[in-house]
Amino acid sequence: MKKYISILLFLFALSALNAQRFSASLDSYQAYKAFRGKPLSDKFSNIESVKLVYDLRTRKMYYFNSKLFALHFDFAVNYLNYPDDLEAFNNKNYSNTSKNRDFLLGNLNHIKGTDKWIFELAASDHMPIELIERFYNLVIQSTFIGKDLKFYLNNPEKMEWFQQDKFKIPCVKSDYIFDELKYQEVVSGTNVGILKKYKIKDLETTKPNPDEIVVLDGTPDILPNVRGIIVNELQTPLSHLVLLGKNRKIPIMAYTDVEKDKNIKQLLSKKVELKIAVDTFYIKETTKKISIKSAGKKKKLLIDNSVTELINLSQIPKNGVNYIGSKAQNMAYLIAVAKEIPFKVPENAHAIPFFFYTQHIQKTSISPLIAELLAFPKKDSTAWINSQLKKIREAIKKEPINPELISKLNLAFKDAKFKNFRFRSSTNAEDLNDFNGAGLYDSKTGIVGDSIKTFEKAIKQVWASVWNEASYNERELFGIDQQHIAMGVLVHRSFPDELANGVVITKNIFRANFPGITVNIQKGENSVVKPEKGEICEQFVAYHFEDRKDDQDFEIDYTSNSNLNDNEPLLSRKEMSNLFNVSKKIEEKMHRYWRKNQNQPVDIEFKIVSEKRDLYIKQVRPFND
Repeated sequence: MKKYISILLFLFALSALNAQRFSASLDSYQAYKAFRGKPLSDKFSNIESVKLVYDLRTRKMYYFNSKLFALHFDFAVNYLNYPDDLEAFNNKNYSNTSKNRDFLLGNLNHIKGTDKWIFELAASDHMPIELIERFYNLVIQSTFIGKDLKFYLNNPEKMEWFQQDKFKIPCVKSDYIFDELKYQEVVSGTNVGILKKYKIKDLETTKPNPDEIVVLDGTPDILPNVRGIIVNELQTPLSHLVLLGKNRKIPIMAYTDVEKDKNIKQLLSKKVELKIAVDTFYIKETTKKISIKSAGKKKKLLIDNSVTELINLSQIPKNGVNYIGSKAQNMAYLIAVAKEIPFKVPENAHAIPFFFYTQHIQKTSISPLIAELLAFPKKDSTAWINSQLKKIREAIKKEPINPELISKLNLAFKDAKFKNFRFRSSTNAEDLNDFNGAGLYDSKTGIVGDSIKTFEKAIKQVWASVWNEASYNERELFGIDQQHIAMGVLVHRSFPDELANGVVITKNIFRANFPGITVNIQKGENSVVKPEKGEICEQFVAYHFEDRKDDQDFEIDYTSNSNLNDNEPLLSRKEMSNLFNVSKKIEEKMHRYWRKNQNQPVDIEFKIVSEKRDLYIKQVRPFND
């Protein structure tokens, strides 16, 4: 009886806490749970958060219900009788001085499933160190957490203070959080399918059924045509897996403990419903119907083979998409934009038109192989199709190239300052509004006068990648007529000396309806879009607070720092500000050139090069989210 009464009292107390709007203290995890909600930003997938306000006027602490009040401002207006508007609130309470501040504003974060507690300010809060430390100690005094609480360094200013040994409280960087990540939403959504498990090597010979949700022991080079994907390793937010997954609009998640999950093991070979959200996932057996989309009509792509000359991209070609492909056409736009905006583009940029690829594959050793592949009735025969694709690639690389093309290239680059050139795919089936083709085709380097890395070899390797397993399968999935695929080649100087490389998406992908750009950057030439196992790149969101345009109001919110750079920032504050301004201006200019996608963000690839740390923009395309 006593036990029953105790349970009732506990449930009553918990219910009372849940009904509360705020509390001056948190004496247990149960009290914390009553007020917890999602963080404002979705930059981490396994964080729960309680927002808090310390009123400097009354010297009172408020832990408030984060489900009821999305913003600190909302709570201040509704419960603390704050009289001013949001702009005034932000200007006063995120400033770099204690003068005129009414409140200290913070977030008490918990990494689910751990004993790690993190005290975080908004990245845009320039609170002086003495106030941060005072605020931190007030949190310790009013919660059950104690000295295990860590202060999170989420912007360059705080990291610089830490490097200068100015803090007297325990501080942590992003690796403290990343080391605990077990789950990551890659593409959110819900689907129904048969749960099956495959090894990555199995996919070379086995094709999962389109009604399956698959569990994989790594990151696949080729995304199978399935209803959902669970991988066992965390992903870079702008990796090819993420971009292709968003393009397909299927739920994808990373879960490092998937092999240990007993529930998932029990559900193998059963029909399940998988729901992937930012902070968690749900998977359960279901009787719901599996709906498979029909392929519909084949999409026929345009090919203009009438252009037979090398295209100098210093001038914008008219309707170039039809004869040099989107990537090369977009490079011509970038070169034009760079004349107005302070960034560099790869020098000596030219495009090889579709004509030379089309001419090459018409040879008798190649065209019958392609015809045989496209006429093959058993599209689910992975082993045969992969074998045939390999034969096509080998035939393309074996046949000699039209010597006239090499002569044209040698003539174009005879006065170039560079010897190393990058040959990049520019098909009529990539960088499109509804088909990004991320990572499907190959890029190769050719060196002037080199007997091994010749221009001819590089071109043929790029051409052959039209028939990579990944590119063929993705086009097949999207109903693209394989008869009408054509490969142009974008050529420009290569970058053997890059200091860093990265990707920008011109939107804040972690917080809806909030301004900013999202940046992934890595040291040297180590890949951001296809990182080696264990590599973590630098990730941050950049924005101008209150839409002001001077550097003092420019904000950086780190998600992670590069573990190849000792978790130190790869870019200076000035470089970050320049990258932000350049990216937003490119977005504006590209919308004018494309004459569509007016509200769509763009995907930009960049490099930091040479001792001068020049910013080079090497690619732009629509971002399909």
